[in-house]
Amino acid sequence: MHIREFLHILGAIIIVGITSAFAPSRAQGAEVILPIFVYSVILVVVAVGGKKLAAHLLDAEVEHELWTMHRFGFKKHQYMSQGMPFGVILPLFFSLFTLGLVKLPALLTYEARAATHRAAKRFGFYSYAAMTDWHNALIAALGLFGLWVLAFVAYLTGHEYLVQMSAWYACASLLPFSKLDGTQLFFGSRVLYTLCLLGTLILTVYSFLLAGSF
Repeated sequence: MHIREFLHILGAIIIVGITSAFAPSRAQGAEVILPIFVYSVILVVVAVGGKKLAAHLLDAEVEHELWTMHRFGFKKHQYMSQGMPFGVILPLFFSLFTLGLVKLPALLTYEARAATHRAAKRFGFYSYAAMTDWHNALIAALGLFGLWVLAFVAYLTGHEYLVQMSAWYACASLLPFSKLDGTQLFFGSRVLYTLCLLGTLILTVYSFLLAGSF
């Protein structure tokens, strides 16, 4: 992992921690902030680790960065070279505007590329050297699956607020917009996207019906 990617992931952890701790800290005090930040570390590490594991299995590499919007229109000149850090702005805006009730942790995007040894290992000259939309969809799906497993383990061990945090993160990741994971899934496989959407909706309903607040 490069230092740039590490810093982006660290930024995502901080944003998840801030947005997730906003409402509980107002209701219960500052003592809940530290455990919620620990939850944030676990959550982001699982989401990122799932995609990195999937990429490893596909003989590829993924690099994460905070979601940045460069294009603001359809014309060629409607493009910002620096971009707007939507992965920072939108989560904080929704959290502040709703006093922490609504969370939008649409934070990280990823770019997958084939490892240098991929073509040779996959038994064919250049046949499997490139990453396809299907491969990208599999990587995003395994990241979501990691969140489902985390939510299940968290519920069994009594960490119910982590279940809710996992549900919020999974829902935001499924948005088929810009470079978010949902876009990779939607255009890679509509069937896989639908299955992931149904699984995440079940997780979300379950977490808010049966899991309590922090």
